[in-house]
Amino acid sequence: MKLRAFAPFAMAAAGGLVLAGCSSSDADTDAAASGDAAGGDLTLAVFNGWDESLATSLLWENILEGKGYNVELEYADPAVVFQGVADGDYDVVTDVWLPLTHASYIEEFGDDMEELGAWFDSAALTVAVNADAPVDSLADLAANADEFGGRIVGIEPGAGLTATVQDAVIPTYGLEDMEFLTSSTPAMLSELDTATSNGENIIVTLWEPHWAYGAYDLKNLEDPEGTLGEAESIVTYGRTGLGEEFPEVAEWMGAFTMDADHLYDLENQLQGVDADGQADVVAEWVAANQEWVDSLTA
Repeated sequence: MKLRAFAPFAMAAAGGLVLAGCSSSDADTDAAASGDAAGGDLTLAVFNGWDESLATSLLWENILEGKGYNVELEYADPAVVFQGVADGDYDVVTDVWLPLTHASYIEEFGDDMEELGAWFDSAALTVAVNADAPVDSLADLAANADEFGGRIVGIEPGAGLTATVQDAVIPTYGLEDMEFLTSSTPAMLSELDTATSNGENIIVTLWEPHWAYGAYDLKNLEDPEGTLGEAESIVTYGRTGLGEEFPEVAEWMGAFTMDADHLYDLENQLQGVDADGQADVVAEWVAANQEWVDSLTA
């Protein structure tokens, strides 16, 4: 990536400085005195409860503020976020799953948004077990249900993953005799933590990317019938006009990619940290990964 100035804006700004008889440092001083960020104001939308959305948004908040932008994070459910980006209330959302998970939102709002680029290309719905579990495939699960106490531990009842497991995975692989527990993502993770700590077998519904893959030794069960769908990409979208108003931001975020190791490490660092402490955690993580972070705007 190459940092480029937006030529029309740069020319107009230069002309304005000449006419006003002030230097660029004078302009920066005036901006600081007025409380305006040198780069401008940006609002990043974060999906409630989506760890990769939080981690990437906090990362870009740190990066952009270091470049002179004033960044605000707004938290909302996906429907509100997509409407907000389309309406121009939010500038950027980093967590659009395509081509399946968020397809209906893109169909509805895509014409009023700008697709910037995919940063993760192997997102997927999964059914995972502890790595030393005696099965490797969903096709073998029914015959080994007793090894797992006859239970599959799920997340929220209304989640798309839950519906997929209930409507496709269970009937396809003959798992109707197993108990499918649904409650919440934190409850599932608590069960996972307890089972792995005790050296017990467990089956959970999960998705990639998720910090649990960095915290626990897990394996995804093979899905020979394709009931969980194909791998998806996670894409960054901006509001209409973002590329014209903030060309360097659109270029940086459009070229952004993040591998699973960096993502899971950052997500793990953020676990259990309240909102007031998250910026400090990210700042420490950025310092520890400075070369890689610098490459995102090189």
